[in-house]
Amino acid sequence: MARWKAFPHDGEAYHYDLATLKKKWPRLHAGDAETIPADEAVLAAWQLFHAGEFQKATEAGLKAHGAGHAGGMTVANKAQAIYATYLEDSERNKLALLLEVAERAERRANEAPEEANAWYCNAYALGRYSQGISVAKALAQGLGGRVKNALERTIRLAPKHADAHIALGTYHAEIIDKVGSLLGRTQGASKDAGLAHYKTALKLNPTSAIAMVEYANGLVMLEGEKRMKEATRLYEDAAACEPLDAMERLDVEMAKTELED
Repeated sequence: MARWKAFPHDGEAYHYDLATLKKKWPRLHAGDAETIPADEAVLAAWQLFHAGEFQKATEAGLKAHGAGHAGGMTVANKAQAIYATYLEDSERNKLALLLEVAERAERRANEAPEEANAWYCNAYALGRYSQGISVAKALAQGLGGRVKNALERTIRLAPKHADAHIALGTYHAEIIDKVGSLLGRTQGASKDAGLAHYKTALKLNPTSAIAMVEYANGLVMLEGEKRMKEATRLYEDAAACEPLDAMERLDVEMAKTELED
């Protein structure tokens, strides 16, 4: 595995010992609804993830999975997907990393169909990959339906999975933004459904910067300039969030960038 780019911020505050990680777990995982693992090898991989050591977290998670520890694949896939989405500079490498996650997660979902985050990681990676190649190309390749089905499966298994609601809201918004409401219906996309998923995500995880950012983006895609004032307020709220880990710090920095544009 080639050396990944380092987390570009001070991650010292996010290096949690096991006791602190367990205490903060409900807040840190309000988005993905992941239950706290009993296995210390998996917990150690999550420690690396939260501290922004994404490559080490991926390697540790895969090693734990290979040793038969439940939950290892989830942390590995999430770490690699977050790294690819936020930090990988090469578009070619980014897409390759996301496809690798999507394939691993699909295999895991087939092995453990009741594991919500196997479906979610598959959908997240395919969704980000689709954005990278263009939504139109992704739809032509049939990826849209796969993303939607995996997210809906996630929510059936874990109704309080806020991140799946965010992603499903974005699915509806991206489709309608790119192909319009009429053609969007053929992909199962609707404005009302998209807005409802964003609102549900924020209700489930009200301190989520990424939920605020994606909701703001969705408002503009679905309803245009008339919602720009509300979108700006959401960006401001996201930028003011206090991140508890490296991923949340990346979300907050994204919100600040949106405000500057």
